[in-house]
Amino acid sequence: MSLILFNVAMAVVTITAIWSARRGRPAVCLLAKFSVAAAALLLAAGLTDEAFAAMRCLAYGWFGFLAATCAACGVILWRSHRRWAAGCFACFALLEGVAIDGFWIEPHWLEVTRVKISTPKLSRPLKVALLADLQTDEIGEYERSVMERIVAEQPDLVLLAGDYVQDWNERRRRRLQQELRELLNDCGLSAPLGVYAVRGNVDGGDWESCFTDTEVIVVGRTRSFDAGELTITCLSMRDSFSPRLSVPAGDRFQIVLGHCPNFALGDVRGDLLLAGHCHGGQVRLPGIGPLITHSRVPRSWAAGITELGAGRMLIVSRGIGMERGVAPPLRFWCRPELVFIELAPG
Repeated sequence: MSLILFNVAMAVVTITAIWSARRGRPAVCLLAKFSVAAAALLLAAGLTDEAFAAMRCLAYGWFGFLAATCAACGVILWRSHRRWAAGCFACFALLEGVAIDGFWIEPHWLEVTRVKISTPKLSRPLKVALLADLQTDEIGEYERSVMERIVAEQPDLVLLAGDYVQDWNERRRRRLQQELRELLNDCGLSAPLGVYAVRGNVDGGDWESCFTDTEVIVVGRTRSFDAGELTITCLSMRDSFSPRLSVPAGDRFQIVLGHCPNFALGDVRGDLLLAGHCHGGQVRLPGIGPLITHSRVPRSWAAGITELGAGRMLIVSRGIGMERGVAPPLRFWCRPELVFIELAPG
Protein backbone atom coordinates (compact mmCIF):
# COMPACT_ATOMS: atom_id res chain seq x y z
CA MET A 1 0.00 0.00 0.00
CA SER A 2 2.82 2.42 0.85
CA LEU A 3 4.35 1.81 -2.60
CA ILE A 4 1.03 2.63 -4.29
CA LEU A 5 0.67 5.81 -2.24
CA PHE A 6 4.25 6.76 -3.09
CA ASN A 7 3.70 6.32 -6.83
CA VAL A 8 0.44 8.26 -6.76
CA ALA A 9 2.03 11.11 -4.79
CA MET A 10 5.10 11.17 -7.05
CA ALA A 11 2.91 11.21 -10.16
CA VAL A 12 1.10 14.27 -8.81
CA VAL A 13 4.39 16.00 -7.89
CA THR A 14 5.94 15.18 -11.28
CA ILE A 15 2.96 16.39 -13.34
CA THR A 16 2.77 19.59 -11.27
CA ALA A 17 6.53 20.19 -11.66
CA ILE A 18 6.45 19.66 -15.43
CA TRP A 19 3.39 21.90 -15.78
CA SER A 20 5.21 24.64 -13.84
CA ALA A 21 8.33 24.18 -15.98
CA ARG A 22 6.37 24.93 -19.15
CA ARG A 23 7.13 28.62 -18.55
CA GLY A 24 10.42 27.75 -20.18
CA ARG A 25 12.83 29.47 -17.83
CA PRO A 26 15.88 27.37 -16.79
CA ALA A 27 15.48 28.32 -13.13
CA VAL A 28 11.92 27.01 -13.11
CA CYS A 29 13.02 23.74 -14.73
CA LEU A 30 15.79 23.33 -12.17
CA LEU A 31 13.30 24.00 -9.40
CA ALA A 32 10.96 21.40 -10.91
CA LYS A 33 13.68 18.75 -10.96
CA PHE A 34 14.77 19.61 -7.43
CA SER A 35 11.20 19.41 -6.15
CA VAL A 36 10.72 15.93 -7.68
CA ALA A 37 14.03 14.67 -6.25
CA ALA A 38 13.28 16.11 -2.82
CA ALA A 39 9.73 14.77 -2.87
CA ALA A 40 11.02 11.28 -3.68
CA LEU A 41 13.42 11.43 -0.74
CA LEU A 42 10.87 12.80 1.73
CA LEU A 43 8.07 10.46 0.66
CA ALA A 44 10.34 7.41 0.77
CA ALA A 45 11.37 8.31 4.32
CA GLY A 46 7.86 9.22 5.43
CA LEU A 47 5.78 6.40 3.96
CA THR A 48 7.91 3.53 5.20
CA ASP A 49 10.34 2.85 8.01
CA GLU A 50 11.77 -0.28 6.35
CA ALA A 51 15.14 0.34 4.70
CA PHE A 52 14.62 -1.90 1.65
CA ALA A 53 11.14 -0.49 0.98
CA ALA A 54 12.57 3.03 1.18
CA MET A 55 15.28 2.08 -1.32
CA ARG A 56 12.64 0.71 -3.70
CA CYS A 57 10.68 3.95 -3.47
CA LEU A 58 13.82 6.00 -4.11
CA ALA A 59 14.68 3.84 -7.11
CA TYR A 60 11.22 4.47 -8.59
CA GLY A 61 11.38 8.15 -7.68
CA TRP A 62 14.80 8.96 -9.11
CA PHE A 63 15.12 6.53 -12.01
CA GLY A 64 11.48 6.90 -13.01
CA PHE A 65 9.82 10.15 -12.02
CA LEU A 66 12.93 12.34 -11.76
CA ALA A 67 14.30 10.98 -15.06
CA ALA A 68 10.97 11.74 -16.74
CA THR A 69 11.07 15.28 -15.33
CA CYS A 70 14.60 15.81 -16.68
CA ALA A 71 13.58 14.60 -20.12
CA ALA A 72 10.45 16.80 -20.13
CA CYS A 73 12.43 19.87 -19.03
CA GLY A 74 14.93 19.19 -21.82
CA VAL A 75 12.13 19.19 -24.38
CA ILE A 76 10.59 22.35 -22.90
CA LEU A 77 13.90 24.25 -22.99
CA TRP A 78 15.19 22.96 -26.32
CA ARG A 79 14.11 25.91 -28.49
CA SER A 80 14.90 28.75 -26.10
CA HIS A 81 17.81 27.48 -24.00
CA ARG A 82 19.76 24.78 -25.83
CA ARG A 83 22.56 24.50 -23.25
CA TRP A 84 20.15 24.13 -20.36
CA ALA A 85 18.21 21.57 -22.36
CA ALA A 86 21.41 19.64 -23.03
CA GLY A 87 22.07 19.61 -19.28
CA CYS A 88 18.61 18.23 -18.64
CA PHE A 89 19.13 15.49 -21.22
CA ALA A 90 22.53 14.73 -19.66
CA CYS A 91 20.87 14.29 -16.24
CA PHE A 92 18.30 12.02 -17.84
CA ALA A 93 21.05 9.95 -19.52
CA LEU A 94 23.00 9.70 -16.24
CA LEU A 95 19.99 8.48 -14.29
CA GLU A 96 19.00 5.95 -16.91
CA GLY A 97 22.61 4.82 -17.29
CA VAL A 98 22.78 4.08 -13.57
CA ALA A 99 19.45 2.27 -13.80
CA ILE A 100 20.61 0.12 -16.72
CA ASP A 101 23.80 -0.78 -14.87
CA GLY A 102 22.05 -1.44 -11.56
CA PHE A 103 19.03 -3.37 -12.80
CA TRP A 104 20.32 -5.20 -15.89
CA ILE A 105 24.12 -5.33 -16.03
CA GLU A 106 25.63 -5.71 -12.56
CA PRO A 107 23.17 -8.24 -11.09
CA HIS A 108 24.53 -10.95 -13.43
CA TRP A 109 28.07 -9.59 -13.91
CA LEU A 110 29.79 -12.21 -11.79
CA GLU A 111 33.22 -11.49 -10.33
CA VAL A 112 35.49 -14.34 -9.27
CA THR A 113 37.69 -13.45 -6.30
CA ARG A 114 40.76 -15.53 -5.47
CA VAL A 115 42.40 -15.43 -2.06
CA LYS A 116 45.62 -17.22 -1.10
CA ILE A 117 46.35 -18.04 2.54
CA SER A 118 49.52 -19.71 3.82
CA THR A 119 49.45 -21.72 7.03
CA PRO A 120 51.87 -24.10 8.75
CA LYS A 121 48.89 -26.24 9.79
CA LEU A 122 48.57 -27.82 6.35
CA SER A 123 50.87 -30.22 4.55
CA ARG A 124 49.25 -29.88 1.12
CA PRO A 125 47.39 -27.16 -0.77
CA LEU A 126 43.60 -27.13 -0.67
CA LYS A 127 41.05 -25.14 -2.64
CA VAL A 128 37.87 -23.91 -0.95
CA ALA A 129 34.86 -22.51 -2.81
CA LEU A 130 32.59 -20.08 -0.93
CA LEU A 131 29.14 -19.44 -2.35
CA ALA A 132 26.90 -17.05 -0.42
CA ASP A 133 23.41 -15.71 -0.96
CA LEU A 134 22.29 -17.39 -4.15
CA GLN A 135 19.00 -15.78 -3.05
CA THR A 136 17.09 -16.18 -6.28
CA ASP A 137 13.43 -16.15 -7.24
CA GLU A 138 14.16 -17.89 -10.54
CA ILE A 139 16.60 -20.70 -11.31
CA GLY A 140 17.99 -19.82 -14.74
CA GLU A 141 21.11 -19.70 -16.84
CA TYR A 142 22.88 -17.34 -14.46
CA GLU A 143 22.49 -19.71 -11.52
CA ARG A 144 23.55 -22.63 -13.72
CA SER A 145 26.68 -20.78 -14.86
CA VAL A 146 27.66 -20.16 -11.23
CA MET A 147 27.34 -23.83 -10.31
CA GLU A 148 29.18 -24.93 -13.43
CA ARG A 149 31.98 -22.51 -12.59
CA ILE A 150 32.37 -24.07 -9.15
CA VAL A 151 32.42 -27.60 -10.57
CA ALA A 152 34.97 -26.60 -13.23
CA GLU A 153 37.36 -25.31 -10.55
CA GLN A 154 37.38 -28.76 -8.88
CA PRO A 155 37.58 -27.44 -5.30
CA ASP A 156 38.48 -29.72 -2.41
CA LEU A 157 35.75 -28.19 -0.26
CA VAL A 158 32.56 -26.26 -1.07
CA LEU A 159 30.87 -24.07 1.54
CA LEU A 160 27.37 -22.62 1.06
CA ALA A 161 26.67 -19.68 3.37
CA GLY A 162 22.87 -19.54 3.35
CA ASP A 163 19.99 -17.72 1.62
CA TYR A 164 19.30 -19.99 -1.33
CA VAL A 165 15.85 -19.16 -2.70
CA GLN A 166 13.55 -16.30 -1.72
CA ASP A 167 9.84 -16.38 -2.35
CA TRP A 168 7.27 -16.06 0.42
CA ASN A 169 4.66 -17.94 -1.60
CA GLU A 170 4.86 -21.56 -0.42
CA ARG A 171 4.00 -23.12 -3.78
CA ARG A 172 6.56 -21.06 -5.70
CA ARG A 173 9.20 -21.62 -3.01
CA ARG A 174 8.79 -25.39 -3.22
CA ARG A 175 9.11 -25.21 -6.99
CA LEU A 176 12.32 -23.20 -6.63
CA GLN A 177 13.69 -25.69 -4.12
CA GLN A 178 13.00 -28.54 -6.53
CA GLU A 179 14.65 -26.67 -9.41
CA LEU A 180 17.70 -25.98 -7.23
CA ARG A 181 17.98 -29.67 -6.34
CA GLU A 182 17.81 -30.58 -10.01
CA LEU A 183 20.45 -27.99 -10.86
CA LEU A 184 22.86 -29.27 -8.21
CA ASN A 185 22.49 -32.83 -9.44
CA ASP A 186 22.70 -31.87 -13.12
CA CYS A 187 25.94 -29.97 -12.49
CA GLY A 188 27.31 -32.70 -10.25
CA LEU A 189 28.21 -30.37 -7.38
CA SER A 190 30.47 -32.33 -5.04
CA ALA A 191 33.91 -32.11 -3.45
CA PRO A 192 36.40 -34.59 -1.90
CA LEU A 193 36.12 -32.96 1.54
CA GLY A 194 32.40 -32.33 1.22
CA VAL A 195 29.82 -29.69 0.39
CA TYR A 196 28.38 -28.02 3.49
CA ALA A 197 25.34 -25.73 3.69
CA VAL A 198 24.17 -23.54 6.57
CA ARG A 199 20.87 -21.71 6.91
CA GLY A 200 20.33 -18.06 5.99
CA ASN A 201 17.78 -15.61 7.34
CA VAL A 202 15.50 -15.70 4.27
CA ASP A 203 15.44 -19.50 4.23
CA GLY A 204 12.18 -20.90 5.55
CA GLY A 205 11.78 -23.76 7.97
CA ASP A 206 11.78 -26.17 5.03
CA TRP A 207 15.13 -24.88 3.66
CA GLU A 208 16.72 -28.32 3.90
CA SER A 209 14.47 -29.39 1.03
CA CYS A 210 16.81 -27.47 -1.29
CA PHE A 211 19.37 -30.24 -0.84
CA THR A 212 17.35 -33.46 -0.54
CA ASP A 213 19.03 -36.29 -2.50
CA THR A 214 22.09 -34.19 -3.32
CA GLU A 215 25.73 -34.37 -2.21
CA VAL A 216 25.25 -31.42 0.14
CA ILE A 217 25.66 -31.89 3.90
CA VAL A 218 22.95 -29.78 5.54
CA VAL A 219 23.86 -28.26 8.92
CA GLY A 220 20.99 -26.72 10.86
CA ARG A 221 22.66 -26.43 14.27
CA THR A 222 26.21 -25.51 15.20
CA ARG A 223 28.49 -28.50 14.61
CA SER A 224 32.13 -29.20 13.83
CA PHE A 225 33.36 -31.72 11.28
CA ASP A 226 36.74 -33.36 10.81
CA ALA A 227 37.94 -33.10 7.22
CA GLY A 228 41.48 -34.44 7.21
CA GLU A 229 43.78 -31.60 8.18
CA LEU A 230 40.83 -29.25 8.49
CA THR A 231 38.18 -28.67 11.12
CA ILE A 232 34.99 -27.21 9.66
CA THR A 233 32.67 -25.52 12.14
CA CYS A 234 29.25 -24.71 10.67
CA LEU A 235 27.12 -22.27 12.64
CA SER A 236 23.39 -22.20 13.07
CA MET A 237 21.72 -19.10 11.73
CA ARG A 238 21.13 -17.84 15.25
CA ASP A 239 24.76 -18.31 16.29
CA SER A 240 26.01 -16.54 13.17
CA PHE A 241 24.05 -13.44 14.17
CA SER A 242 25.46 -13.45 17.70
CA PRO A 243 28.29 -10.95 18.35
CA ARG A 244 29.03 -12.77 21.63
CA LEU A 245 29.62 -16.22 20.19
CA SER A 246 32.56 -18.21 21.52
CA VAL A 247 34.31 -20.89 19.47
CA PRO A 248 37.50 -22.37 20.95
CA ALA A 249 40.67 -22.85 18.92
CA GLY A 250 41.77 -26.28 17.73
CA ASP A 251 45.04 -27.91 16.77
CA ARG A 252 44.14 -28.14 13.10
CA PHE A 253 43.35 -25.38 10.63
CA GLN A 254 39.81 -24.35 11.50
CA ILE A 255 37.25 -22.84 9.16
CA VAL A 256 34.17 -21.29 10.76
CA LEU A 257 31.23 -20.86 8.38
CA GLY A 258 28.22 -18.72 9.25
CA HIS A 259 25.58 -16.82 7.34
CA CYS A 260 25.92 -13.40 9.02
CA PRO A 261 29.40 -12.07 9.93
CA ASN A 262 28.26 -10.82 13.37
CA PHE A 263 29.89 -13.87 14.95
CA ALA A 264 33.30 -12.45 13.99
CA LEU A 265 32.81 -9.85 16.75
CA GLY A 266 32.81 -12.60 19.37
CA ASP A 267 35.52 -14.83 20.78
CA VAL A 268 35.79 -17.04 17.71
CA ARG A 269 39.27 -18.58 17.53
CA GLY A 270 39.05 -20.15 14.08
CA ASP A 271 41.79 -19.47 11.54
CA LEU A 272 39.41 -18.57 8.70
CA LEU A 273 35.95 -17.09 9.28
CA LEU A 274 33.56 -17.09 6.31
CA ALA A 275 30.18 -15.41 5.86
CA GLY A 276 27.81 -13.67 3.46
CA HIS A 277 24.46 -11.99 4.23
CA CYS A 278 25.57 -8.37 3.70
CA HIS A 279 25.66 -8.57 -0.13
CA GLY A 280 28.49 -6.06 0.15
CA GLY A 281 25.72 -3.54 0.74
CA GLN A 282 24.28 -4.36 -2.72
CA VAL A 283 24.35 -0.61 -3.38
CA ARG A 284 27.70 1.10 -2.81
CA LEU A 285 28.76 4.66 -3.53
CA PRO A 286 32.31 5.55 -4.59
CA GLY A 287 34.24 6.90 -1.63
CA ILE A 288 31.39 6.03 0.76
CA GLY A 289 30.93 2.29 0.52
CA PRO A 290 27.80 0.30 1.38
CA LEU A 291 24.69 2.24 2.38
CA ILE A 292 23.11 -0.71 4.22
CA THR A 293 24.72 -3.90 5.56
CA HIS A 294 22.07 -5.27 7.98
CA SER A 295 24.92 -6.41 10.18
CA ARG A 296 26.57 -5.24 13.38
CA VAL A 297 30.09 -5.51 11.98
CA PRO A 298 31.87 -2.34 10.80
CA ARG A 299 30.97 -1.35 7.25
CA SER A 300 34.54 -2.08 6.14
CA TRP A 301 33.98 -5.72 7.12
CA ALA A 302 30.81 -6.09 5.04
CA ALA A 303 32.71 -7.36 2.00
CA GLY A 304 36.18 -8.66 1.25
CA ILE A 305 39.03 -9.65 3.55
CA THR A 306 39.57 -8.42 7.10
CA GLU A 307 42.55 -9.30 9.28
CA LEU A 308 41.23 -9.92 12.78
CA GLY A 309 44.58 -10.38 14.51
CA ALA A 310 46.19 -13.44 16.10
CA GLY A 311 46.41 -15.05 12.67
CA ARG A 312 42.63 -14.95 12.12
CA MET A 313 41.04 -13.80 8.88
CA LEU A 314 37.46 -12.93 7.98
CA ILE A 315 36.17 -13.19 4.41
CA VAL A 316 32.67 -11.88 3.66
CA SER A 317 31.37 -12.60 0.17
CA ARG A 318 29.22 -10.08 -1.67
CA GLY A 319 27.07 -13.02 -2.65
CA ILE A 320 25.57 -14.28 -5.88
CA GLY A 321 22.03 -12.95 -5.80
CA MET A 322 20.08 -10.00 -4.45
CA GLU A 323 17.53 -9.10 -1.82
CA ARG A 324 14.03 -9.78 -3.13
CA GLY A 325 10.53 -8.80 -2.05
CA VAL A 326 10.19 -5.10 -1.23
CA ALA A 327 13.86 -4.38 -2.00
CA PRO A 328 14.74 -3.01 -5.45
CA PRO A 329 16.35 -5.85 -7.47
CA LEU A 330 19.54 -3.98 -8.30
CA ARG A 331 23.26 -3.87 -7.62
CA PHE A 332 25.35 -0.75 -8.04
CA TRP A 333 29.12 -0.60 -7.70
CA CYS A 334 28.79 -4.01 -6.08
CA ARG A 335 29.04 -6.94 -8.47
CA PRO A 336 28.02 -10.44 -7.36
CA GLU A 337 30.94 -12.50 -6.17
CA LEU A 338 32.13 -16.09 -6.11
CA VAL A 339 35.13 -16.69 -3.84
CA PHE A 340 37.88 -19.29 -4.22
CA ILE A 341 40.37 -19.62 -1.37
CA GLU A 342 43.73 -21.31 -1.90
CA LEU A 343 45.05 -22.74 1.36
CA ALA A 344 48.79 -23.35 1.00
CA PRO A 345 51.24 -24.95 3.44
CA GLY A 346 54.01 -22.73 4.73
